[in-house]
Amino acid sequence: MNKILALYRRELSYYFQSPVAYAVTTLFLLLSGYFFYNLLGYFNLESMRAMQNPMQARMLSLTSSVLSPLFANMSSVLLLMLPLITMRLFAEERRSGSAELLFTYPVSDAEVILGKFFAAVTVHAVMLAMTLPFIALLYHFASPEPGPVFSGYLGLFLMGVAFVAMGLFFSALSESQMVAGAMTFGCALLFLVIGWMTPLVSGAAAAVLSQLSMVKHLDGMARGVIDTNDLVFYLNLTVFFLFMCARVLDSARWRS
Repeated sequence: MNKILALYRRELSYYFQSPVAYAVTTLFLLLSGYFFYNLLGYFNLESMRAMQNPMQARMLSLTSSVLSPLFANMSSVLLLMLPLITMRLFAEERRSGSAELLFTYPVSDAEVILGKFFAAVTVHAVMLAMTLPFIALLYHFASPEPGPVFSGYLGLFLMGVAFVAMGLFFSALSESQMVAGAMTFGCALLFLVIGWMTPLVSGAAAAVLSQLSMVKHLDGMARGVIDTNDLVFYLNLTVFFLFMCARVLDSARWRS
């Protein structure tokens, strides 16, 4: 445990001693704030129109009009930002040759992976925490339901954790940070859009594609529904990519 903590501190110090975490977090907040501003402005406009139509007023909801689309848009921004966080984790060490030195240390592959993984997840959690003022602003002017807020952030966190595991795996595969980032982005994008093919197929294929869709699993949580199926999906995806990363490092250790 002490070795994991030492590796975790080493990786975390790199993030916050370099402009990486600050630049990515700033860009994430700017894009998320832009989406929040537009969604809230549109909701206010619709509320003013609904004052003349009681039926329309009853159909308006902060959850469906602001929170759900906000979480969906933030998931897309995470898709762009997290590969920038993870692409250097192993690729830079392989390029510089320090990966071979790391393999000579008295630490296991699992300890190296978990130390780097938890550091990147911490940066991801900080990014999400910096958007909480958006929610505070909503509570100042309205009364959103706490359930969708909690479950939506939980869904974004778990999705980001899965993205980090993907990034760790692809970073271990390549010596190039750009290649690792591009492969992470492509794989994460595939999991986001794979559900679009569901209407084109039927039967078991449609069920499999639907189950693999990250959008499907986030959608319910963004509406306030926490389903164990969604939690298990993100957990399985994270464990799978961490396991594959361990196999890549094991192979590299034997070759060295």
